[in-house]
Amino acid sequence: MSFGDPNNPYGPPQGQQPGYGYPQQPQAPGYGYPQAPPVGAYQGAMAPTSMPGTVSAARVLLWVIAGLQLLGVALFAFSAASVTAAKNDSTLQDDAAFQQLADYSTGMLWAVTAFALAWGVWAIVLAVKFNSGRNGVRITALVFGILTAILGIYPFIVVGLVHTVLAILVAIFVGNSNGSAWFNRPRY
Repeated sequence: MSFGDPNNPYGPPQGQQPGYGYPQQPQAPGYGYPQAPPVGAYQGAMAPTSMPGTVSAARVLLWVIAGLQLLGVALFAFSAASVTAAKNDSTLQDDAAFQQLADYSTGMLWAVTAFALAWGVWAIVLAVKFNSGRNGVRITALVFGILTAILGIYPFIVVGLVHTVLAILVAIFVGNSNGSAWFNRPRY
């Protein structure tokens, strides 16, 4: 049914002249295509000159994650050194099962230590780049936040809960419109 169909119950009364008992209906706005904005209307949009609060909070959270990573590095290194010292203990030299477990544990602990150190360095580099970085830093921070949240959930459920919460907040704060405006601002 179209607007001009004489059988349309929602259309104007047919056969009546405006002004003869029926008032003229004004044309309702919103029909058809919307009007284009005036030329140059969006050119005056101001780019942020100082870092928005959510982006600044994301940078602080990255520094907190880096601090927690360095604390984890210290704990993992201490654990690996303790296992190495226990492996070299003369009273445990005879136990072959302990020696095999100690070899595996020492290597695994040192690998986790190196991984935690690299993850902490990545957080520090991102936090430093927030002031002068472009959209690539934003995308990298999003990826970092998502990966940290996933790694915080799966292998380290209890200890990683803090990392998971912080990483989700970093991803949200960097991924919102304030983060987009900050990292896509024009550089002069």
